[in-house]
Amino acid sequence: MSTTTLAASGGGGGGGGGGGGGGAVSQFYRDRCLLITGATGFMGKVLVEKLLRSCPGISCIYLLMRPKGGQDVRARLEELLNSKLFDQLRATSPEALRCLVPIQGDIMLPGLGVAPQDAAMLISRVSVVFHAAATVKFDEALKLSLQMNVLGTKRLVELCHKMERLVALIHVSTAYCNCDRGEVKEMVYPPPTDPYKLIQLVDWMDDDTFNHLTPKLIGSRPNTYTYTKALAEHVLVQEATSLPLAIVRPSIVAAAWREPLPGWVDNLNGPTGLIVGAGKGMLRTLHCRGELVADLIPVDIPINLLIVAAWYTATQRKNGELLVYNCVSGMERPVRWGEINKHGMSALRRNAMNDVVWYPSLRFTQHKALNTIAVLLQHWLPAYLMDAAARLAGKKTYHGQNRTEAGPRRLLP
Repeated sequence: MSTTTLAASGGGGGGGGGGGGGGAVSQFYRDRCLLITGATGFMGKVLVEKLLRSCPGISCIYLLMRPKGGQDVRARLEELLNSKLFDQLRATSPEALRCLVPIQGDIMLPGLGVAPQDAAMLISRVSVVFHAAATVKFDEALKLSLQMNVLGTKRLVELCHKMERLVALIHVSTAYCNCDRGEVKEMVYPPPTDPYKLIQLVDWMDDDTFNHLTPKLIGSRPNTYTYTKALAEHVLVQEATSLPLAIVRPSIVAAAWREPLPGWVDNLNGPTGLIVGAGKGMLRTLHCRGELVADLIPVDIPINLLIVAAWYTATQRKNGELLVYNCVSGMERPVRWGEINKHGMSALRRNAMNDVVWYPSLRFTQHKALNTIAVLLQHWLPAYLMDAAARLAGKKTYHGQNRTEAGPRRLLP
């Protein structure tokens, strides 16, 4: 995939969110109220921290959150702020944390599930919106993915139309929403299907029927994630053309490069999952061509771009102009999967993990049939042998209560 790369400010200093005139960007956010969806996600957390640290003087940042795991939104905010990610802010600028205001809501619900008094407050005060809430699971059920990624975006746009002070709406998409194309320009392409017809199906079609139709619906798209993110962009074109809109498309978002902490990551997505699985000795073989480009982008780069894109949209955008940014690294500084494997294995052998079940060694296999054989021999067979040994010893199997549900595949990350 060939894309235009927008270098968002070099990932570095704490000065104002990156390039485009650091002082001007920081000053733009002074005394403003912001709304962020998806603040508890990987990118959302880094966005919140970067705004608080690099743009002092923000009036307030509303975080759309839903209760989860028995915790209300205030408890979830407290848990978020206790993350190591916010250590520097707690030590140097604890007062900045007080501008965070949790708003109970859910993009899966009509009106975002926001109480009328909270909605009125957002409508009257917010001038910049960052929409990062989405399901990023590749194997998510299509119905749920549509509800979150497409219908959730539509609901947010409806709220934005009511906002009296809105100067920038920044939508986080993905560089792979048009992965069926050989070249992806900074534009919104026609959708693979009419998203409004699919939204209508959500109301009456049962989950089993939806799942049965999914392969035919997504067509050439590899998964429901890229498919629904493409549909969400079309919804934005249809319903947000009168709004100050920009779309940011990161590629594979990886651990931080420089800030807030070099190497910081809080999930096992993408290459992190590969490295951890291989480090534990559980992942031994992978169907992959090592010479292919792994288009990784450190999380601080798209976060800087989001912050600068809001400033540019509000201050430089021409009326009616739709701004799209492909935030990728592969065209400028390509890193190949073989290199990641080589350096990852070297690092894992110098820094051994706990509870390793096998010496770390991950091999890429180009041929699918050969990889299937390797999976049977190196993943499934060892898992069954470990379970058999546990039974003979009178102990629980390696997979405990989950074995009957997923079997040896739970060895994989």
